Amino acid sequence: MRYFLELAFNGSRYCGYQEQANQSTIQSAIEDALSTLLQTPTKIVGCGRTDSGVHALQFYIHFDTSQTLTNNFIFKLNCIIGKDIVFYNIILVDKEAHARYDARSRSYQYIIDLKRNPFRKETAFFCTYAKQLDLNKMKTAAKLLLKYKDFTTFCKSRTDTKTKLCDLRKSEWTYLQEKQQLVYNITADRFLRGMVRLIVGMCLNVGKGNLMIEEVETALESKRILKNAFSAPAKGLFLMDIKYNFPVK
Repeated sequence: MRYFLELAFNGSRYCGYQEQANQSTIQSAIEDALSTLLQTPTKIVGCGRTDSGVHALQFYIHFDTSQTLTNNFIFKLNCIIGKDIVFYNIILVDKEAHARYDARSRSYQYIIDLKRNPFRKETAFFCTYAKQLDLNKMKTAAKLLLKYKDFTTFCKSRTDTKTKLCDLRKSEWTYLQEKQQLVYNITADRFLRGMVRLIVGMCLNVGKGNLMIEEVETALESKRILKNAFSAPAKGLFLMDIKYNFPVK
């Protein structure tokens, strides 16, 4: 039988989702916990591959087992997994269902603190030059991206992806006055390696006046990397809101 697990995690103390030799990763932590409870080596497949230090407000994995599992299994998992990962739901799915390839959209949120907050040191990027930012220019830069499909401009150079095409459906900045935060929300069918952090960095450079909108447009048209590209720190980034064509609740 194939199961989906819904979870969330704080990625601060992990070297990303994907399993790596001699590194602490989300994948290895979950596989160790599942293997312990199921009493057999158990591999998982995730809905995405987050970088080191990136978090997830919602994440799905799938795994196969011959055992019938109930919600009590979630309780047991949470007892042994540690404080940085929390499981919410277990869903029995069709044996062909795939956590990664069947996801029709994913969303990311990036949080920038405009005021230093000691309680969010791991989960937001404190912007020391907040007063210099022009939010309207940042909004214009974010909206510009919706005109394009090829995002070579915002892809890390070392990647094995076969295509740089993404169907971008949302790209917008919001100012939360009460929280003194800038929040960037982006939704697409897929994302390239490092894409969201490079987009946030571009918007910050535009907002600070270090980059012109026209330069961004030219780079996108010519499919080239921006000069002095800035990748925003991982700690402000959250994967969330994974959508499937079948129920996962």
